[in-house]
Amino acid sequence: MMHIAVSQVPAAGFAGWAADLMESFGALGAGAAIALENLFPPLPSEVVLPLAGFAASQGKLSLVAVLLCTTAGSVVGALVLYAVGALLGRDRTLSLAARLPLVKVSDIHRTEAWFTRHGTKAVFFGRMIPIFRSLISLPAGVERMRLPGFLGLTTAGSFLWNGLFVGVGHALGARWSEVTDVVDTYAKAVAVAVVLAVCGFVVFRLARAGRGGHRSPRRPS
Repeated sequence: MMHIAVSQVPAAGFAGWAADLMESFGALGAGAAIALENLFPPLPSEVVLPLAGFAASQGKLSLVAVLLCTTAGSVVGALVLYAVGALLGRDRTLSLAARLPLVKVSDIHRTEAWFTRHGTKAVFFGRMIPIFRSLISLPAGVERMRLPGFLGLTTAGSFLWNGLFVGVGHALGARWSEVTDVVDTYAKAVAVAVVLAVCGFVVFRLARAGRGGHRSPRRPS
């Protein structure tokens, strides 16, 4: 049985659970953890992926197998959420999400708005943004985005995201957990950028409406 250096992995919490999963099932365990992370966005892929890269650096897992299995896990999780959106429709999807633990309906609203504005680009680039990377599958399903395009963009975006973090974990070795601090900063920066973008959009619309409401009436000729 594979054994990851326990001194480098917390025994409790999500990291310990992910390590146990990889010890039991190898790269398939890493893929299963990523599939669950897609279904429950608060679960951190930035823990699973560098940890899998660390295991590969020890020779416990094949680096190629880790990349393939984690990408497959991302696609499977995305397909499940796509199917939920397609089968239930917008209203029932939001109603279901409101009942799920750790899932915020406000996050789904923001993801839906982003998908509406950016379409297919949102599926690809959304795979590289925390929270959005999972939830972007819901509006894609609701809008019945063509499945071949959805699968292709999801696979490509997920492979790049997973490959980056697996590669960094592989390079850092025993210091793999340092990735979490970087991602936390990245996630906070993304959240601030989203809030600023929304505020800017609201201000722009209000200012535009104000200008329209104060136009002088045209004098009859």
